[in-house]
This record gives sequence, C-alpha cells and structure tokens, in this order.
Amino acid sequence: MNTTTTEGARAGRREWTGLAVLASVALLLSVDVSVLYLALPHLSADLGAGAPQQLWIMDIYSFMLAGFLVTMGTLGDRIGRRRLLMIGATAFGAASVVAAYSVSAEMLIVARALLGIAGATLMPSSMALIRNMFQDAKQMGTAIGLWFGCFMLGMAAGPIVGGLLLEHFWWGAAFLMGVPFMVALLVAGRTLLPEYRDPNAGRLDLASVALSLATILPVVYGLKEIARGGWHPVPVAAVVAGAAFAVVFVRRQRRLADPLLDLRLFGNRAFATTLGTMLLGGVVMAGTTLMTTQYLQTVEAMSPLEAGLWLVPQNLAMIVALGLAPALARRVGTAYVMAGGFAVGAVGLFLHTQVPSAGGTGLVVAGLVLASAGIALPMGVGNGVIMTAAPAEKAGSAASLSETGGEFGVAVGVAALGSLGSAVYRGQLPEHLPVEAVRESITAAVIAAKDRPDLLDLARAAFTTGLNTVAVVSAITFVGLAALTLVVLRRHAA
Repeated sequence: MNTTTTEGARAGRREWTGLAVLASVALLLSVDVSVLYLALPHLSADLGAGAPQQLWIMDIYSFMLAGFLVTMGTLGDRIGRRRLLMIGATAFGAASVVAAYSVSAEMLIVARALLGIAGATLMPSSMALIRNMFQDAKQMGTAIGLWFGCFMLGMAAGPIVGGLLLEHFWWGAAFLMGVPFMVALLVAGRTLLPEYRDPNAGRLDLASVALSLATILPVVYGLKEIARGGWHPVPVAAVVAGAAFAVVFVRRQRRLADPLLDLRLFGNRAFATTLGTMLLGGVVMAGTTLMTTQYLQTVEAMSPLEAGLWLVPQNLAMIVALGLAPALARRVGTAYVMAGGFAVGAVGLFLHTQVPSAGGTGLVVAGLVLASAGIALPMGVGNGVIMTAAPAEKAGSAASLSETGGEFGVAVGVAALGSLGSAVYRGQLPEHLPVEAVRESITAAVIAAKDRPDLLDLARAAFTTGLNTVAVVSAITFVGLAALTLVVLRRHAA
C-alpha cells in the first residue's frame, strides 16, 4: 500500500486558520462531555429522571458515537469531508437546541442520541481534512498534535466552564454552549476548509452499515454494563453477539468491491501497529483513571471537587506533552518518541504499585502525571502515523478507525481492569464479614461501614491492593508497547 511522502506542499495561513476552526470543534466536544457530568443532577431534578434514565442520558451519546464512527468516516470519503462536516455541524447545533429545551427525560435521551450521531460526523471529518490540508508530514504532525491538545484542554476546562455556567444559568446552557461553535464552523468552514472526496468511491453498502452497528453497539453496551454491574448474562451475551456480527461484517467487507471498511488498511504495518498500540494505551489509561479516581474519593475520603482538582496536574502534563511530541519526533524519530512515551508511562504506573492504603495521594498524582505525559507522546504523533500510512482517499476511514479504537479502549479498560481490581478487592477480604455489603465494592463499603473504622480500614487496604495489581498489569503492558513500537516503527519517517 502506498503511503504519502514526508515532504509535500507546505501549508500557509489559510490552512492554519482552518485548523483553528477544526480545533475549536475538538475543544467543544470534549468540554461538552465533561460539563454534562455536572449538569446531570440539575437536569435530573428538573425533568424527573430516574436512575435508569440518567444512565441513558449519559450513555446514549457514546453508544451512537461509537456505532456510527466507521460509517461516517467512510461516508465522508464518498460524499465529501467538508460537506459531511457541514451537515454534522448543522445537525449538532439543532440537536443541542432540542436537548437544551427538553421537557422530559425521554426527549433529552432522543436529543442526546442525535448528538451522538452528529458527533460521529465531526471527529473523523476533522482529522481527515487535516490530512488534506497539511501535505507536509512534519506540519501534519504538528497540526494533529495541536488538535489533540485542544481536545485535552477542553477536558481540563470542562469542569470549570460547567461550574460557571451552572452557577449563573439553567442546565440547558450546557447544551446551548455548542451552538455558537457550530455556527462559526458553518460560516468559516466554507471559506477556510477544502473539499475532498474519493473520486473512485462506490455506493455506500447499507447492509455493511447495519452489520457495523450490530457489531459495535452490543459490544459497547455490554462492556459498559459489565463495568457497572459485573459479569451478568445479558451484557456478556451482548458482547458475544457483537463479536459474532463482527465476523459476518469482516467476511462481507472482503467480498465487496467497495467495502464500508477497507481491510487492506491493516496490511500496512505502521498503520496496524499504531492503531493497536493506541487502543491498548487507551485500555490502560481508562482503567488507571477509574482506579485512581476511586482511590482519591474512597480511600483518601476526598470530595468529588477535591479529587477533580488533584487530577488537574495530569491533564496539564498531557497537554504539554501533546504539544512537544511533534517537535521531539522531528529530532529523534517517531518510533523513539512513541517508545519513550510508553516507557515514561510505565514508570508512572510503577509508582502506583507502591501506593499505600493511607496517605498515597502524592504517589497517585505523581504516577498519573508521568503516565498521562507518557501516553500523550505516542498520541501526539501516533495519529499522524495512522493518517500518513493510509492513502489520501481513505483518510476518513482511517480517522474513524482511530476514533472508534479510542471509544473501545475506554470501554474495555473500564470493564477489564475495573473487573480485575474488583476481583482482587473481594479476594483480599475475609470470608465472613459482619457487614456483607462491604464485599460488593469499595463505594458500598464506605457507606455501609461508615461507623465501623476497622471494616473501613480493611476495605481500603483491599481496594489499594486491587489498585496495585492493576498498576502491575498496566506497567507491563506499557513496557510491551514500548518494545513493539520501537521494533516495528523504527524505520517510519519522523
């Protein structure tokens, strides 16, 4: 498979200004997710949303986003990436207004589903357009690093923005915040963003679209439910069903002349290796964030706000590392930056193996800073590798695979590493407990044993052992990823 050369026409002011427009979309989408966590109690009280409805309000967006990413990435290759971006921006703005003025929980769930589908058009289209706008590989690496930096900045700023909004306005303002961004994209995008589509693309295969949804949606649903409630028959069956549909989907793609997903992309070693390492890196970081956040709130007894403030350094470290990654890659090479990042992350995760059951905040935060900075280095250059390894006409498909891998990484990490931590937690507890609710989880233990310091100390020690165990597995995984990237990508151009 041909890849683009490392040298090409250099981008000018128009392209960099267009990047600012695309980066604002990434900033909005990341802020939008974190703001909703703060708005949920307010909107639930106003709309009378029960616990199941609250879960659907939160989850339906990620379900739809993950389910439609592959379809929308390929659709952009066929009908035009800028055109799809404009359609998605219009739909996102309209759905945001509907969400803001929802009069029932059901109406908000539908609006959130539409936001997820619209969001699936924005991310892969943005990254694919960056691939078209920046022909020089070095500039493209910088552009993608800046784009991801804005995404992480939004994650860090989300709680602050959300707090200010909800202090002065009603919960619907959290959704209306995105409307000006979409209007600006519609106005500026037609002038600043180029149009591109695959001139040889065939028709969209609707059967493949249905199969991709039947693959992704059950798997994401099942993983989320396993992470939330454990290994029960329904979520496990959902994952198995999704895996079965995946087999059918892959077989169909191999037979089609114009497949929804071109499996030949995986024939490129740089593409396949980088996509796989990004997926596994996401698995580790999702599980690590879950365990450490619970540690701060349950073992160290912090409020959600206090715990959130202790997580700010990790977000800042990630933003800085994302910005440095392209420049480092130009000096020492992409493979060494990615491998070095995973090695730094492994050191941070090793610190988590030493966290004690009391007074471990310093080690937790230091480990998170190193792990986050470490994973940000391969993130900052890895997507550039993915985009340059794919032919220009398949950039939308490549971008959608990268985004879908990210969604799966989070879901798998929370489910798998969260389950590992829970299993170790229960295994560390005595067979007979005076308060059996302690065995369910550390969160249940904090509530059930609040008047039993001895039981609470026992539960906190058991949970910390679970965190240490997850850290061991995660650190070993990062060491393996460092070796893999160094071996496979060493010859890849910086």
